Amino acid sequence: MRRSTIHHRQDRGGRIPRHGSIRYLTDVRGIEQLSSDELDSLRPVTDRYAFRASSSYLGLIDWSDSEDPIRRLIVPSPDELCEFGTLDASDESANTKLQGLQHKYSDTAVLLVTDQCAGFCRYCFRKRLFLPGSREASRRVDEGLDYIRAHPEITDVLLTGGDPLTLPTSRLGEIIEAVREIPHIHTVRIGTKVVAFNPYRILDDHDLQAILRSHASDGGRIYVMCHFDHARELTPAAVKGIRVLRSLGVMCANQCPLTRGINDDVVTLAELFQACTDAGCPQYYIFQCRPTAGNGSFKIPLLRAFRLVSEARSRVSGLSRQARFCMSHATGKIEVVGYDDEHVYARYHRAKYPSDEGKMIVLARDDEAYWLDQFARV
Repeated sequence: MRRSTIHHRQDRGGRIPRHGSIRYLTDVRGIEQLSSDELDSLRPVTDRYAFRASSSYLGLIDWSDSEDPIRRLIVPSPDELCEFGTLDASDESANTKLQGLQHKYSDTAVLLVTDQCAGFCRYCFRKRLFLPGSREASRRVDEGLDYIRAHPEITDVLLTGGDPLTLPTSRLGEIIEAVREIPHIHTVRIGTKVVAFNPYRILDDHDLQAILRSHASDGGRIYVMCHFDHARELTPAAVKGIRVLRSLGVMCANQCPLTRGINDDVVTLAELFQACTDAGCPQYYIFQCRPTAGNGSFKIPLLRAFRLVSEARSRVSGLSRQARFCMSHATGKIEVVGYDDEHVYARYHRAKYPSDEGKMIVLARDDEAYWLDQFARV
C-alpha cells in the first residue's frame, strides 16, 4: 500500500476546538463557505431531509475541493432529490415489536433510544427517524426492557437510534445499567458516530467515562461500535477518544457502508482499514450502501464493491483484513464471498429466518445490480 496521504484539517483559527466550544449547525445557511447559489439549490433538499453537523467536523472539509469526501458525507446535495429507493430499505418495520425495539435475529435486540445524532450522514439508512412525525425511537425504554426480560434467547443488546451518545450522560447510564441487570444479557453494544463527529464527547465527559468503566470493568462486555467512513475522520482527537475508551475496558470496532465519492477507492479503503486497526478499532463490517430514499448518488454496483473490498484487504496485513462485506437485507446480513464469469456467490452471515442460517445463495451475474432483489437467483 502506498504511503498514506491522510491529513487532519483543523477548524479555522488553527486549533481543534475543545468540547465546550463546538457548535452544532442545523441550518446550511450557517456554513459560511457555501455561496448564495449553492444555498438556494439546497433549500428544497433540507426541506425534505434534515441537516446537522458539528463545527469541528465541518473543519475537516477541504472547501477548495467540490468532491471532498467529508463534504460529500455531511453537506446536502441536490442529488438527494432524485427519485430512488425507499425510506425503509431493509424493512425494519417488520421487525419492530414495539416503539423503540426491533427483534430480527433471535439473540439480538435493538433499542432505538433516541432520534438525535451529532451529525446527519447524507446516506443515512434511518433518515426517516429525522422526518417530522417519526415515532420509531423511544427514550422511554421500560417496555423494551420488559420485552427483553421476557425473551431469554436475547443475549446481545444494541443501543442505537439516532446516536445514544447524544443522550444526557445520566440517562445513557440509566439505560446501560438497566440492560446490564438483565441476567441473560452478555453484551451491550453502543452504535455511534460521535467519536468521529465530536470526540470531545468522550474526552471531556468524565462522568461518561466513569459509567463506561464501571460497566466494563466488572466482567461486563461493553462494545462501542464506531462509524468511521474515511481515514481522515480518525483525527488525533478521535484516536485519543478510542484510546480512552479502551483504557476504560470498552472494546471498539468500526463499521460503515461503501459509498460512492466517499470511500469507493482501493487506496482510500485500505487506508481506512489500516487506520482503524492502528487506532485499536478494527473494521467489523463494510456494508453495501442500502437503497434508501435519496441515496441514488451513493450506490455502487455490488460486483464493483466486492472487488474494491477484496483489493483493499489484499493491501493490508491480516489484522486489518477481518471485515466482512455484507448487505443488510430484509432477510438478513448477506455476506458476498465471490463470483465467476456467470455467478455471484453469497451466504447468510445472519439470517432472520432460522431456515436460512448459513445458507449459500447463488445469483446470476449482473455487473450493474447493486441489491439482492435485482439479481436473478440460480
